[in-house]
Amino acid sequence: MRSRWSLGAVGLSALLWAGSAEAFCGFYVSGADAKLYNNATQVVLLRDGTRTVLSMQNNYQGPPEAFAMVVPVPIVLQKENVKTLVRDVFDRIDQLSAPRLVEYWEQDPCDHPRSRSWVQTERRASAEAPSPAGGGPGGAPLVRIEAQFAVGEYEIVVLSAEDSSALDTWLRQSGYHIPDGAEPVLRPYVQRGEKFFVAKVDPEKVKFDAKGMATLSPLRFHYDTETFALPVRLGLLNSKGTQDLIVHVLAKNQRYEAANYPNLTIPTNIELNESALGAFGSFYVALFDQTVAKKPGAVVTEYAWSAGKCDPCPGPTLAPEDIAALGGDTLVSPRDTDQPPGSPPASGMSPAEATITRLHVRYTKESLGEDLVLRSASPITGGNEWSRGPDKHGATSDAPGGQNMFQGRYIVRHPWKGDITCTDPVYGRWGERPDKVGAARDLAFVPREGLALSELVAENVESIGLLGSPPTIERNVRVPLSAYLRTSGAAIGFGFAAGLGLVGFLLYRMRRAS
Repeated sequence: MRSRWSLGAVGLSALLWAGSAEAFCGFYVSGADAKLYNNATQVVLLRDGTRTVLSMQNNYQGPPEAFAMVVPVPIVLQKENVKTLVRDVFDRIDQLSAPRLVEYWEQDPCDHPRSRSWVQTERRASAEAPSPAGGGPGGAPLVRIEAQFAVGEYEIVVLSAEDSSALDTWLRQSGYHIPDGAEPVLRPYVQRGEKFFVAKVDPEKVKFDAKGMATLSPLRFHYDTETFALPVRLGLLNSKGTQDLIVHVLAKNQRYEAANYPNLTIPTNIELNESALGAFGSFYVALFDQTVAKKPGAVVTEYAWSAGKCDPCPGPTLAPEDIAALGGDTLVSPRDTDQPPGSPPASGMSPAEATITRLHVRYTKESLGEDLVLRSASPITGGNEWSRGPDKHGATSDAPGGQNMFQGRYIVRHPWKGDITCTDPVYGRWGERPDKVGAARDLAFVPREGLALSELVAENVESIGLLGSPPTIERNVRVPLSAYLRTSGAAIGFGFAAGLGLVGFLLYRMRRAS
């Protein structure tokens, strides 16, 4: 049975990037005896009860020849369980949840009401806080083809295996060159009775850019299982070393965290110096690295918020059709999907109900001992302009109304650089909304060398032992002479009157004494 599944001459080539890559919840095989490395993967999981919908977007760079990806799944997937998606939905959820940089410009200190703003009060409170297929005997098959179908540019076969070495052998006999050391990694999946989803790419249906980068349609498949897990260890077979895994989880009013690894929240609400503007991505990966250094192997929560709103917003929120595309349509009964032509796809989860959890873990072959298992977690809040005091850099569990409102948020404040033309300036009034909102994306490929984190940070972050470098603010005071004279004249007049009064009082006492 090799004819349909024998692959062509050359598969995935090495990446142009030297260093880390975003992790893939499976591994690549090809028809060429060459080292295979994954490029970038985005993963979105939708969870409702026992229903899991896994959506993933993969890129690769190399010759336009056939290759395949292999992903373990808990059940035999049929064609109705699998579909392709448009790429835009991944961009939207990634931008919405990405660590964000907000910029505020100080308002004219001389154009103010007499009272100081609440923003300045917050900054003062913060400053005063403490710093811190073979065959078995008799010809019995050890590898079985359970299903076979085509979706988009993918030819898909679902395999079951009784022995991991037989699966290894079957893949090789079918024309696949698989990464070295695959059999021991495959073994626990085979022992658990998992199936293997093999998606071969038809090169005639793939678009390549001028640099040989292939744009693949995102794949989505769903199944029901009690355990909520992501098979990330297989991605190490194509790893060049350290990998970054960013997973988005969508669930009804529910945040998720790791069940089998330590959990951290990214330090947030950190004031940055203006020099960080051109290096926000590098700042963030340095902050991430220093955070996980305190608890190696931890899974870091970077975002937990409703999919239908944000504050501030680096991009649009998710629409009902986005939730449907990412798996919400699998939560709807066929009777509920009867809609007029042209209507948005039905979804059993609205954006207002959906909570986005963004989890980020950076790992190596040595630090990743098992696949990522997820569990529900209590609501958290943090990374907001109203977060104050010594705990403003962390997450708290006192979320208003039990809502998740946590984000990685970083602030650059631009002091007033114009003239100070009054005698009673009020500094630190930054307005109620940021003037600009940026997002840190493609973090797996951001350079990590040559950055002095402490020079970019304007305050201390005790939780990770980070000492910042507060900026020196120079004010251009140009108060008109008339204002000085008014102020000085009033002071002189008061002093002269007070002096005359004192002399009169002394003379009066002298007369009485005589």
